[in-house]
Amino acid sequence: MALKIFKFGGASVKDADSVRNVASVLNKFSGQQIITVVSAMGKITNLLEMLVDAYFYQKGDTQMVLEQIKKYHFDILKNLFPIASHPVYNDVNTVFLALENYVKGSPSHSYNKDYDQIVSQGEIISSKIVSAYLMEAGIKNSWLDIRSIIKTDDTYREGKVNWDLTQKLVTERVPLSEGVGGGITLTQGFLGQTPDGFTTTLGREGSDYTAAILAHCTNAESVTIWKDVHGVMNADPKWFDETKLIDQMSYQDAIELSYYGATVIHPKTIKPLQNKKIPLYVRSFVQPDEKGTLINDQQSQLPIPCFIFKVNQILLSISPKDFSFIVEENFSDIFKIFSEHHVKINVMQNSAISFSVCTDNDERKIPELIKTLQKKFRVLYNDNMELITIRYYNQTTIERVCIGKKVFLEHKSRYTVQLVVKNR
Repeated sequence: MALKIFKFGGASVKDADSVRNVASVLNKFSGQQIITVVSAMGKITNLLEMLVDAYFYQKGDTQMVLEQIKKYHFDILKNLFPIASHPVYNDVNTVFLALENYVKGSPSHSYNKDYDQIVSQGEIISSKIVSAYLMEAGIKNSWLDIRSIIKTDDTYREGKVNWDLTQKLVTERVPLSEGVGGGITLTQGFLGQTPDGFTTTLGREGSDYTAAILAHCTNAESVTIWKDVHGVMNADPKWFDETKLIDQMSYQDAIELSYYGATVIHPKTIKPLQNKKIPLYVRSFVQPDEKGTLINDQQSQLPIPCFIFKVNQILLSISPKDFSFIVEENFSDIFKIFSEHHVKINVMQNSAISFSVCTDNDERKIPELIKTLQKKFRVLYNDNMELITIRYYNQTTIERVCIGKKVFLEHKSRYTVQLVVKNR
């Protein structure tokens, strides 16, 4: 029987009615083999990040934030399971007790390590609640701790997958039901585990990547990401009034769009699928009978331009202090500094004596990055910038997005233009 991988993000399990809707969607695939990957509920990851900050920096009330997180989940539990003796309450309480004990201890030397141990619990709790509700709704499933099969190094917050070991463990441990009855395995996205048994995360919004890893290792028939949108649109509806659904796109276009910041798909998702030609569907959990978007190996240029907007950007201008030429040695030093500070470059451009870089203005990383750069280079910067990327652009599309904007940097390739702009 062909295996499908489904991924349900935070918006699809944000409240009790949403969890019921997941059951309704899965009922449409009754009798099929499905591995279902779920994210943390709603925006709970943001609250867990607040808990990490309060705990690690010893600023803020950890207990107050923890109580907010507990209340959110228990409100959902009470709606789904009116009988307080239901076993799921003990399961969720056990997770919260471990989390409470963790934040009572002393922080480690590593923010990223503590981040992963704490934030990962959002997925654990969510999956326990969803699994229990599916059982309640008559949908049999096996709950699986994804950390028992996806193994990574100890790069916390960006765990690098040990593919050989992960493949071996998936083959040995993933309970794929045989026969006509089908079966559902319910697990978590976003998480992995180090050789020492510590939890890692695969990068923010990494549940898509989890689905792709599982698909690759099981030779799945397909992956479906269930979203609150109709599929992949040519622009974020927050920015454009008239967005259009893209029915089909190539792996290459999907990689390009996710790399440039399209939030509908995690950037690492495509490669494991492309390697085995596994199709990826992006469909609406609100209207699950719609076809959505198909991403596969069919090479075809998109019929319409696609727009990606990234706000809260900072544009750095880096030059040697003696105004000498920017040469290969300078580039090597600059890239090394960016790598050491874990700062991703969104677009770059160089002149004879200056190297311009646009990146996310992360308040935890950028001040220290600038300090380090200033030891060797002269650094100027503009903040409150916006990065606009247009895939399959023309001059009309460029003019359209530049109305009321001052352009600080423009970078063009054959199919893509990137513009760093600021409101006039």
